[in-house]
Amino acid sequence: MKWRCLVAAVLSLAILSPAVALGPDEVLSDPALEARARSLSKELRCMVCQNQSIDDSDAPLARDLRILVRERLQAGDSDRQVIDFLVARYGEFVLLKPRFSWHTALLWLSPAAMLLIGACVILVLARRYRTGLNRATAEGEKVTPVEAARPSEISY
Repeated sequence: MKWRCLVAAVLSLAILSPAVALGPDEVLSDPALEARARSLSKELRCMVCQNQSIDDSDAPLARDLRILVRERLQAGDSDRQVIDFLVARYGEFVLLKPRFSWHTALLWLSPAAMLLIGACVILVLARRYRTGLNRATAEGEKVTPVEAARPSEISY
């Protein structure tokens, strides 16, 4: 019984941890602006945590970025303008999903290249295997009379 309570408490904390990141003083009174701010915050990387969005992070810098996003939205900036402002200030690294450009092409194209290379390797190996089987059967047909008599000589 105690274990069940402990597991339930740990799971509850794990589920609620992202919700704790956003302080009550950060929430905008306008629900539409708040929704835009939350969606933008999910696209932006915390520069401290680096694997979390600023929406999920408790770091002070993430809090500052969330406030900055909300200030820009209240000033009348569009979502694109807010993101462009942050990219100009912090670089492409601030985006959790970087834009496709010439300097991020390797990042975007490497998974497809790896798939293509893997498919080519599998194709080459399959052809070699098939060719090897064909050679083995072709050589197996050229059995000399001495070799043909040999299995009968083997006793078990």
